[in-house]
Amino acid sequence: MKVGIIQQHNTADHDDNRSRLAKSILQLAQEGAELVVLQELHDGLYFCQTEDVSNFDQAVTIPGPTTDFYSQVARKAGVVLVTSLFEKRMAGLYHNTAVVFEKDGSIAGLYRKMHIPDDPAYYEKFYFTPGDLGFQPISTSVGRLGVLICWDQWYPEAARIMALRGAEILIYPTAIGYEPTDSAEEQQRQREAWETVQRGHAIANGLHVISVNRVGFEPHPHSATDKGILFWGNSFVAGPQGEIIVRASTEEEENLLVDINLHRTEEVRRWWPFLRDRRIDAFDCLLKRCGEEVHASSQIKEKRE
Repeated sequence: MKVGIIQQHNTADHDDNRSRLAKSILQLAQEGAELVVLQELHDGLYFCQTEDVSNFDQAVTIPGPTTDFYSQVARKAGVVLVTSLFEKRMAGLYHNTAVVFEKDGSIAGLYRKMHIPDDPAYYEKFYFTPGDLGFQPISTSVGRLGVLICWDQWYPEAARIMALRGAEILIYPTAIGYEPTDSAEEQQRQREAWETVQRGHAIANGLHVISVNRVGFEPHPHSATDKGILFWGNSFVAGPQGEIIVRASTEEEENLLVDINLHRTEEVRRWWPFLRDRRIDAFDCLLKRCGEEVHASSQIKEKRE
């Protein structure tokens, strides 16, 4: 399957961002792309650098005019399209939501971001309610897509559940970058950790991973003293043994087209049968906030007996 990824530098002009994305999607389709993946919250700037109630005005309904736009683009291009939108579900209830469109423009499915960060310059808990759709792959004409979003990529449990439920590819629309005053060494450590953990998901589950990040500097919207975020790009596709198939630039916008062989999953899982050897009888601790809770409950049970 041919996959297109679009790494873009955004501005505050949503119409311009969408127009450039549409042009890139059509270009990749003309080059043979069957699946195109966009970055997280691709319609505008990354507004979560600050807590500002006026930013809720950027949210869109699903379905609505924005999904109509991407539906038309997907249909015209004849591609399965993975988008990432700020969803207004109702007054006071908002999500960070991936919308997947079929080649005919219909909505194949939604994924609402489950893990919501709350860190300096990433104040997402102010805006987004945690997802309520769980970790469910989305069935499309190109396969079952395990779509997750950004902060989800640090959690092996999310990738594993998608794999166990039949995902054929893991997909991560992303918005992550540096604090610009960090040392070059610290920036490298962060970027390499981000890539390494996702390559680990590819290996542990025998699946391709597609991770599409934004690129470029976005200043803090209200303060000249705050440093803003330098998004580090480096969008990539990894194979089921963690091998890098393609990697985008750290600094430049790029549209990349890559061939992936989904049959590799079957081959790799035969060689490395991690799913066969899982000790599901010993994983109770994963359902607790802390391992000590399991130990304490066991002690109480023993005393009662």
